[in-house]
Amino acid sequence: MSRQPRNFQPGFSYHVTTRCNNREFNLAQRECREVFLYAIKKALDKYGFKLYALCILSNHVHYLIEPAAHQDLPKIMHFLNWYTAMCFNRMLNRTGHFWEKRYYCDGFPPTDTQRALNTLRYIHGNPKAAQMRQSFFYDFSNYGSYDGLTNDGLTLWHPAFLQLGKTLDECAKKYRGFCQRYKPKLKTAKLSYWGSKLLAGHQVHKGKRKCSPGQLALPIGQCQVSESPELAEVVQKFVQANRGCRFDVRVL
Repeated sequence: MSRQPRNFQPGFSYHVTTRCNNREFNLAQRECREVFLYAIKKALDKYGFKLYALCILSNHVHYLIEPAAHQDLPKIMHFLNWYTAMCFNRMLNRTGHFWEKRYYCDGFPPTDTQRALNTLRYIHGNPKAAQMRQSFFYDFSNYGSYDGLTNDGLTLWHPAFLQLGKTLDECAKKYRGFCQRYKPKLKTAKLSYWGSKLLAGHQVHKGKRKCSPGQLALPIGQCQVSESPELAEVVQKFVQANRGCRFDVRVL
């Protein structure tokens, strides 16, 4: 059965989610998340879209995007998924699909300010829901740019946020309170899957992972862009703008 075409509308913002194949934690390495920020910068330069929210977790990514032209979203996501998959497969010494199936996408008009605020809060609340942080501050989320009114070099404030008050300080204060009232559902891993009883006690013998010829010359954990001065500049600006308080880190 063919997939249903997406209905993109001019001026809409889109909550987009991409997840690692097999839900593997392939973004757990900090270097991967740093390369992801660099890929987003390249996509912004190429397509000129507005990025209102971003959160990069260990096995999935959330965006809130407003494309410059409504038909641009598939192009943006194709570029991001292709570029990051190419880099991460080299960095992690792996082959095959990096991203799981089709990306999730849900849009809403600019007049729906409440939905925009709820989506911003949901995206920014993911690290807390995943018990990675006690607060909303997280190095690879742009919550800090909303709370601290900072410029991270990649994201913009959503118009719904700018309508919260007469001044930027008032907008930040109200959004901070809005987030503090949020009670996210804890994200727990599934304990069982279909076939788990059938395979109970079955030992899987893993052989040595093979690497394609094109990857043999590239050391594990390294990518050609991972030590780029341009990448370092993008990462430093984003992380410093969104870091916030450093006493909210859970020891996992």
